[in-house]
Amino acid sequence: MISLHENLILRDLAIKSAREACRYLETVNYDLLTVETKSSNSDFVTEIDRDLESIIVSFLRSERASDSFLGEEGSFESGQSGIRWVIDPIDGTTNFVYGIPSFGVSIAAEKHGEVIAGVVADPIQNEIFDSAKGFGARCNGNNISARKGTNLESSLVATGFSYSPNRRRMQGLILAELLPKIGDIRRIGSAAVDLCWLAIGRVDAFFEEGLNYWDYAAGSLIAEEAGAVVRNLDDFLGEELIVAITPEIETDFLQVLEEIRFRITKDS
Repeated sequence: MISLHENLILRDLAIKSAREACRYLETVNYDLLTVETKSSNSDFVTEIDRDLESIIVSFLRSERASDSFLGEEGSFESGQSGIRWVIDPIDGTTNFVYGIPSFGVSIAAEKHGEVIAGVVADPIQNEIFDSAKGFGARCNGNNISARKGTNLESSLVATGFSYSPNRRRMQGLILAELLPKIGDIRRIGSAAVDLCWLAIGRVDAFFEEGLNYWDYAAGSLIAEEAGAVVRNLDDFLGEELIVAITPEIETDFLQVLEEIRFRITKDS
């Protein structure tokens, strides 16, 4: 069993690796980006994604040679320590490619499938969000907490959309049902950043289908440690749905999602 003290050590190491990544991003010439696609014409990847992942893995390996690694851009290494690092070098690559100032470097450490430390760096905003399980969440070293006193009708909800055209049709149906029952929607373009914005009180809820583990591993711990509730709904209209919400609207928000699921299922 890992100690709380080790949670802090892993968090601080993740912060250092995120800072290494941010320093590298300061050297990037955005005019010379080479952009490729992966799963669809809107699923972008750049050489910067790959370089950043290599930088993060190399830094962490230099400090902890026996750890395991899982990265979006292909890093997969097995170690003997029982600690695995889960890395998304740029969550929000589309924003990165288009010059939209909202993307995050996401680094999480897990033990036996449980995330115990997480960091999301937003290099454009000069913000580093971090958490160690049992020690709360911070932004640039200052303690943060999710917004309090919100009701569903006035809540600001962040979400994102699939790369699959067919899945987007379903997400459009879900959104059409949800919008009349909440305050408004924000589509920021990075699940990692969305979860950190929930943690610091900039939105009241977040939900998104079809995410990869590296998209939310660090951000979900940061949100939880800031007082939010994070739920994983295994099968929501055919997809895994990640939901993160302030405690005040948890019951109402989940009930609305269930009503939406029932209506769409009935009508299909």
